Amino acid sequence: MLVQLSIRDIVLIERLDLGFSQGLSVLTGETGAGKSILLDSLSLALGGRGDGGLVRHGEDKGQVTAVFDVGASHAARLLLRENGIDDDGELIFRRVQSADGRTRAYVNDQPVSVQLMRQAGQHLVEIHGQHDDRALVDTGAHRILLDAFAGLTEEAQALGETYRRWREAERAFKTHRARVEAAAREADYLRASVEELEGLSPQEGEEEELAERRARMQKSERIAGDIAEASEFLNGNASPVPMIASLMRRLERKSGEAPGLLEETVSLLGSALDTLSSAQMEVEAALRRTEFDPRELERVEERLFALRAAGRKFSVAVADLPALAEKMMTDLADLDAGEEKLARLEAAVTETRAVFDQAASALSQKRSHAAAALADAVMAELPALKLERARFMVEVTADPANAAAEGIDTVEFHVQTNPGTRPGPIMKVASGGELSRFLLALKVALADRGSAPTLVFDEIDTGVGGAVADAIGQRLKRLSARVQVLSVTHAPQVAARAATHLLISKGPASAGDERIATRVATIGPDHRREEIARMLAGAEVTDEARAAAAKLLAAES
Repeated sequence: MLVQLSIRDIVLIERLDLGFSQGLSVLTGETGAGKSILLDSLSLALGGRGDGGLVRHGEDKGQVTAVFDVGASHAARLLLRENGIDDDGELIFRRVQSADGRTRAYVNDQPVSVQLMRQAGQHLVEIHGQHDDRALVDTGAHRILLDAFAGLTEEAQALGETYRRWREAERAFKTHRARVEAAAREADYLRASVEELEGLSPQEGEEEELAERRARMQKSERIAGDIAEASEFLNGNASPVPMIASLMRRLERKSGEAPGLLEETVSLLGSALDTLSSAQMEVEAALRRTEFDPRELERVEERLFALRAAGRKFSVAVADLPALAEKMMTDLADLDAGEEKLARLEAAVTETRAVFDQAASALSQKRSHAAAALADAVMAELPALKLERARFMVEVTADPANAAAEGIDTVEFHVQTNPGTRPGPIMKVASGGELSRFLLALKVALADRGSAPTLVFDEIDTGVGGAVADAIGQRLKRLSARVQVLSVTHAPQVAARAATHLLISKGPASAGDERIATRVATIGPDHRREEIARMLAGAEVTDEARAAAAKLLAAES
């Protein structure tokens, strides 16, 4: 239920903190005192449409905070958990409205979208008035209310899962059928391509490996030519080694004739011969290391070029050839085994459709039976609400051709407001005042089924008085035994039945402040009798009005 509403700088409200309890709470006050501001503020905190005009004149922003206490398994908590919002303890909805029109939404101090705030708020509070048709305009809501009345909500949810399984089976069947048909159109091409790719057998990463091997062998081939040329120079006919060796021998023979003249030269020539000999051996070793099989290079190039040619032919990168081969083989397998798989998928569609049809038909029958019971329950409430000549009907139309997750039924509330008139959809036939009373009768008939834990009724007693206002008060009181009820009212018969009475008034915000502020106060027995007397008498409260007010309060004590 709603336990607290705090408002800061919204329209005429400067600062307001209200606490709420279970049962029936009424809000009364002079016309223009600001009752609608409270409801607009609550709506804003529940994700309603924001407007910079709601901010109190002279302020940059306004704020509304609504605090709720609901069970751990309540739908609002489940929705918040699904969206990663911490829901421990009370649920605190806070909306900040800036004067420039921008708004920010928070749930438990975590930023949320206004859409999520609105979705969660719909599980917590329903606001109804003479011109508020949210519960009656949508025929989908009619079905939900009928299911709630008959205890069919879980069965309807289970039917939705059955519907989704049927549709998923149908999608799988259609997808596979399209693949088989496409494969059949390309059967010859597929078989030839699969045969070619199987023969080629491309491997993942093969192109990079072959290109690297090819580059390495080509580089070795170029280097080997230079090394061979060096080997030919050092070891061939033009080698300087024999000439240097002959020269060194001649100088050695002559060195004895001139001691100290040629020894160093001979030594250096010997060292040169040793170095050249070492160079000869290293060149030969390098030449051996660069040896490769030209046929291997040819084989590598042929394989690499074949892979690249296949990539161009099939318009894919060489690296994607293995995946393409796998896909083509799968498509071909689908073609070869397509009829068998198609038959299995079609059988699954038939089976799941049959399960849905059976469950939808059974649910439709239960809805049809419950429709009469709901109509009777609402009809029982109408005479006291001065709708004794009206009829309320719940029309259930089954159409298997228009199956949906909700079943095969269209549920619509029809009314006949006077004998002899044509019955029709409630939104087209009933006036604003009649709508509010039909809605109240419907809510009483549903009790706490299919309802948010807090119901707010905005002046649904407008235009009625006496016995009808008293009947409305009785039904609001009965309804408040199961859910929290807040009612903005001008009817003393309704106000007298409240467990909590909130008086709304307005006056100067503070001494010396020309701005007007709305105030709300919970009033005690004496003040309450005076307020109900004012509601009975008007501008001038008489002793007779006070006596009548006391009588109304005594009847409820």
